[in-house]
Amino acid sequence: MRKLMIPVLVVALALLLMSVFVVEEGERGMVIRFGRVLDDNGVSRIYEPGLHFKMPLFDRVKTLDARIQTMEGRTDRFVTSEKKDVLIDTYVKWRISDFGRFYLTTGGGNNLTAEALLERKVMDVLRSEIGSREIKQIVSGPRNEDVLPDSAEIDEEVATEAALQALEIDGERDKIMENVLSGTTESAMADLGVEIVDFRMKKINLPDEISESIYRRMRAERESVARRHRSQGREKAEVIRAQAELEVAKVLAEADRTARVTRGEADAESAKIYSDAYSKDPEFFGFIRSLKAYEKSFSEKSDILVLDPKSDFFQYMNNANGAAAK
Repeated sequence: MRKLMIPVLVVALALLLMSVFVVEEGERGMVIRFGRVLDDNGVSRIYEPGLHFKMPLFDRVKTLDARIQTMEGRTDRFVTSEKKDVLIDTYVKWRISDFGRFYLTTGGGNNLTAEALLERKVMDVLRSEIGSREIKQIVSGPRNEDVLPDSAEIDEEVATEAALQALEIDGERDKIMENVLSGTTESAMADLGVEIVDFRMKKINLPDEISESIYRRMRAERESVARRHRSQGREKAEVIRAQAELEVAKVLAEADRTARVTRGEADAESAKIYSDAYSKDPEFFGFIRSLKAYEKSFSEKSDILVLDPKSDFFQYMNNANGAAAK
C-alpha cells in the first residue's frame, strides 16, 4: 500500500500542475479544447491576468498580447488627383479587442497575418484619400486662423511668393489621417476583432524623377524672381542716377550763375575804381595806359609796328612830359 502512495502522489501532482496556468500581465488567455475555443453562451471565454485552471491533457492555453502594438507600414506609392506620385511612410497603433474573433480570423492568433490584413484595409482607405487631393493639401496641415494675418494687411512689397502661397493653402494632412482612422476602425473591429488606436503618416516623399523636375521648376521660378529683382534694381539705379545728374546740373548752373554775378560785380567795381582814378588824375592815368601799351607792343624783338612817329601812340616817347607835346 505504501509503495502505491508515491506513484499516486506523483500522478496527482502532475495532474494538478497540468491543470494550472498563469496569464501574465499585459496578456489575455484562451482555453482551446479539441480545437475549439471555450465559450460561454457563444462568447469566447477570456482569462484575465492571474492563476487559472483547465482540464489536463484535453485543454491547451493560447495567450494573446493585449497591449497596444505598432505596425510599421512599408513605403508605398500613391497617386494624387493631379496624377502625380508620392511615397508615403505610415504606422498604425492597434490592439486586440475581441480575442475570440481575432483568434479565429488570423488562423490561431497570428500577429503577422493580422497586420497583413490590417495593412490592406488601411492602404485602401489611404489610397482613396490621397487620390482625391493635391500634393500641397497632403503635405500641409490646417491653417491657424488666429496666427495668420489678414490678407488685406500683407505688405505686397515685403511678402514673398512663398509666404503668399502658404497663406492660400488649406492643408488636409490631419483630416486625411482622421478619415483613414475612422474609415478602418469599424471594419477592423468587425473582421479582425482589433481596435485601431492611431494612424499617422510619418514621411511624405516624391519619387526621384518627380523630385528632379520639381527642383528644376523651383530653380526656374527662383531665377525668374532674381531676374525681376535685378530688373527692378537697374530701374531704381537709373532713377537714382538721373536724379543725381539733375542735382549736379542744378548745382553747376547755380555755381555758374553765382560766378557770373560775382565776376560782373567785380568788373563793375574795377571799372568804377578805374573811373575814379581817371577822374582824379587823367594825365597820370593816360601815362600808365601808354606804358602798358608799350609793354604789350614791344614784348617780342621780332615785332614790327608801322606807325607815324608823330602819332599819339609815341607821345610819351617823343616828349617826356607827354601831355605837353599835344
